[in-house]
Amino acid sequence: MAAREAGAETASKARGKVTITEIARQAGVSVPTVSRVVNGRSDVSPQTRARVEDLLRRHGYRKRPQAAASHAALLDLVFNDLDSPWAVEIIRGVEEVAHAAGVGTVVSAIHGRSGDAREWMRNLRARASDGVILVTSDLGPVLHEQLRILGVPLVVVDPTGSPDLDTPTIGAANWSGGLAATEHLLSLGHRRIGLIAGPSRLLCSRARFDGYRAALEAAGIALDESLVVPGDFHPESGFTGCNTLLDLPEPPTAVFAASDQMALGAIEALRRRGLRVPEDMSVLGFDDLPEVRWSAPPLTTVRQPLADMGKLAVRTVLRLARDEQPDSPRVELGTELVIRSSTAAPRSQS
Repeated sequence: MAAREAGAETASKARGKVTITEIARQAGVSVPTVSRVVNGRSDVSPQTRARVEDLLRRHGYRKRPQAAASHAALLDLVFNDLDSPWAVEIIRGVEEVAHAAGVGTVVSAIHGRSGDAREWMRNLRARASDGVILVTSDLGPVLHEQLRILGVPLVVVDPTGSPDLDTPTIGAANWSGGLAATEHLLSLGHRRIGLIAGPSRLLCSRARFDGYRAALEAAGIALDESLVVPGDFHPESGFTGCNTLLDLPEPPTAVFAASDQMALGAIEALRRRGLRVPEDMSVLGFDDLPEVRWSAPPLTTVRQPLADMGKLAVRTVLRLARDEQPDSPRVELGTELVIRSSTAAPRSQS
């Protein structure tokens, strides 16, 4: 067997066609790690560097001069959509840490379409990305496997469902956020509390709904399915959902919208009907986007640390790129209730 491996190695040297992917496989490291060793970067442990350099020497690997000139440390930041201030906050956190680390960021949106995802994967191969941060998106098992074969580290922010066991995830405490939001409205005296929910396919949406339901149950209030309407995190669905709730024979006295943008849509629906917030109906959101403190009235909401999630994602993917393991594969950052002027006691109790 040793003779056969030696013969293969000699043939590889003679052909001069050994690839970085093959070196990475034999060294048990990622492709970006081998690339960093080839390009003389310092962010590789001494043990890993020695192992990779030994394989490079044994295989007679020679990098192309133009590759050294063109290589730059890059991270891919991938969203399903980019049409939300929520995405901007994630990008802000990612850019802050990536810039400090001297790493470039390529931002993409795949819009949930398989063709877009395949095109993104082709571009990823061409630019030799050092890592991928996937935000509330699902590339599907085939593309996940291609990332694994390429040895590109992957971190998922706000996972859509249960991720692979070997994929680190970063999210927010959505259940406790939904619980705190509903408990706040209950503490003001509201008993009929509407929920404009997020997309049911998303883990964060289901967790916020479960927190809402748990708070009602703890208060001895049975869940009324007619008070739960679907939304998609965008203002239009908040507008539509609030109108649906207002058209009920007995409308709620308060609405918990599972995103700030849906809450703003709900406020507009109330305004168009000549109703006031919070005098006629309290409205509460989720995210604490920068603009909601300037809404009319300023929005009570649940703050999730979006920029911090982006910062931690960069730190985690860079650790993976150095062949280091994160402190924890599953991280949930805390949420916080921020009370402003859009919530008050129902009119009968005010």
